[in-house]
Parts: sequence; C-alpha cells; structure tokens
Amino acid sequence: QVQLVESGGGLVQAGGSLRLSCAASGRTFSTYAMGWFRQTPGKEREFVTVISGSGSLTSYANSVKGRFTISRDNAKNTVYLQMNSLKPEDTAVYYCASSRYFRSDPKEYGYWGQGTQVTVSS
Repeated sequence: QVQLVESGGGLVQAGGSLRLSCAASGRTFSTYAMGWFRQTPGKEREFVTVISGSGSLTSYANSVKGRFTISRDNAKNTVYLQMNSLKPEDTAVYYCASSRYFRSDPKEYGYWGQGTQVTVSS
C-alpha cells in the first residue's frame, strides 16, 4: 500500500513559479515511477510529467516542456514538480501518482494523492 500526499499548491500570478511536493509512504518508493497529472472541471485527467524510479528518465507533456521540471529524492520518499513561467491555462488540480511502469497513461497508475489546487491569475 502506498499513500501519497501533495502540497505546495496555491494562487500565483502569470509568469510566477510554484513548487509542488508529493510525499510517499512505504519502503519501496524508489521502485516506482512517479507521475504528475492535472485536471480541470469537466475534463479528463491530463498527463503532465513522469520520472523513473531512479530519477534517470523523465518525460513531459509538450504543453509544459521547458517550463516544468520533475525531480525526486528517494531518501526522502518525495517527488517534486517545479513549475516556472506559469500560465492561466496551467490552472488545475494537480495530482501525483505512482506506477510500476514509466508511462503517461493515467490508467497505468495504481496509487493517487488527493490533489492540490494550482490557480494562475492573468
């Protein structure tokens, strides 16, 4: 069983930055790929980025490439999402999730956090 808890969301002006954190329970954190997804009302959950268990592989959605950076600290069981140059269209609830596989499909993720709201004002 893996429990995930996100933090760091909030309200920021366009062009600003936020750093999200996701703390995980369990002793096998480094064996899981960790992904960030986001969702707005009425829309499906959207892939943002994923990092492999070792941290050596990352992948990003085109919409965030060059602005967002995912990283992880396996000693702290934590994954981070640094978000720079934020845009109003980045407004969403952001979720972290874990998967045995390095994937972008949310169906491949078995454990999810409760989500944290990110609001970017124009």
